[in-house]
Amino acid sequence: MGRSAEGHARSDRPPGRTAEAAQRTAAVTDHVRELGNVLADALAIDVHGTDLQTLKRASRRAPPAVPAADLTARPGPVWDAFLPQPPGRFRWWGAERRYARRLAAAEDRFAEAIERHRTAEQSRRDRVARAMREQVEQQRRLDEATAEQHARVDAYQRAVENHDRAAVTRYFAKALERVAEPLNFPRRRRVGYVPESTLLAIEWDLPDMSVVPAEASYRYDRVADTVVAEPRPEKEVRLLYQQLVAQLALRALHLAFGSDRYGVVDTVVFNGMVESVDLPTGQTVRPCLITLRATREQFQALVLDQLDPVACVRHYFAAEVSRHPEELQPVEPVLDFDLADPRTVEPIDVLSEIDSRPNLLDLSPESFEHLVQNLLTRMGLETRLFRLGTDGGIDCVAYDPRPITGGKFVVQAKLWTRTVPPSAVRDLFGTVIDAGATKGILITTSGFGPTSYQFATGKPLQLIDGTALLSLCHLHNIPARIIPRAS
Repeated sequence: MGRSAEGHARSDRPPGRTAEAAQRTAAVTDHVRELGNVLADALAIDVHGTDLQTLKRASRRAPPAVPAADLTARPGPVWDAFLPQPPGRFRWWGAERRYARRLAAAEDRFAEAIERHRTAEQSRRDRVARAMREQVEQQRRLDEATAEQHARVDAYQRAVENHDRAAVTRYFAKALERVAEPLNFPRRRRVGYVPESTLLAIEWDLPDMSVVPAEASYRYDRVADTVVAEPRPEKEVRLLYQQLVAQLALRALHLAFGSDRYGVVDTVVFNGMVESVDLPTGQTVRPCLITLRATREQFQALVLDQLDPVACVRHYFAAEVSRHPEELQPVEPVLDFDLADPRTVEPIDVLSEIDSRPNLLDLSPESFEHLVQNLLTRMGLETRLFRLGTDGGIDCVAYDPRPITGGKFVVQAKLWTRTVPPSAVRDLFGTVIDAGATKGILITTSGFGPTSYQFATGKPLQLIDGTALLSLCHLHNIPARIIPRAS
């Protein structure tokens, strides 16, 4: 090949490689744009809870059981078809006798035809009657099955409306399962309902930081004759990932509250998890990278298409967000999902007499405080009970010896069946300040309202309702159940 031809071939390469670099840069830019529009895309879709009545199957009609051929009676034999031709005008000798014999034979055939027709018609009527009975029986079975399915749907709806733990959990699990994840994000999620506090706990898997392109752009390197990636600054990667995680948290709240057709959820706890490999150990880990708690009133005040997602979750919802998600540095959930998971709260036997677990509501207030102290001790805390009347609003003091996360905790135990009022939570916060404690813990056999959770947001307060208490007892081998006393 001559020099001119070789030079011409080389001159063709840069435009192709330059175009490739431009295309790859555009693809990265589009991907980053999609990451930034996750919340906006979710808001563009109308979210409404499933009307359970739409689950009812339409009534079905049994298919026709009578063959079409049997629907119409067959015409009977006609004598004219059997009547022999009478003798003509000129009759031969013996013609009358022959005609009489043919006439008698025709009458016999006609009688046989009538009998065959009668037998066939009776058989047809019997088949029609039998088929009609079978059709009626099949229709009865179909109607019964439809009525049973409708009754199950009605019972399911009543259970949801009555804040049944399992029914509401199932309702929201189904609602969130139908939500498609963008950009092939993980689909793993868990839902648990706490009826005492009308709280929905959501554990939602998030994509890890690799979802943010490490490349900012591409360029053509003439010297190396190759397309070279320009790395994205680490700070920009973290900021983009923080924006994505905040959007996904707000999106989950939008989906949860929007799916609440029957108004059974007042508070949502969101724990965003990431499944990854811990490089030092090679083990699969699922750290919580973001956790927040939101009440319906708080959420409805948001203008989701105008806010800054990161500022919203951090400052408005006081979310705990991992400072180093690239290192899988976890945060402590505001509510561990296991404390809301219905599977960790053992079902109460219908025949409660054969259930030997003590009913916490049968305890005296003093005995309940001792049970709480026992529970905290089994959890690894050093505890000290206060005598009645000398606690200054403190039932127990617990000390966590762990550095950084430990400290002095003041504990209040309330053996109640009614919802704990917000004033009790505010009083506990005052006690925490007066005692110079690290955290205040309020434990009850009942639940908390959204106002209490809203007040506790961003403060060193931990609210443990009846469901969480039973879960903790179960996890630490303390037999317990909560059965409301008969009125």
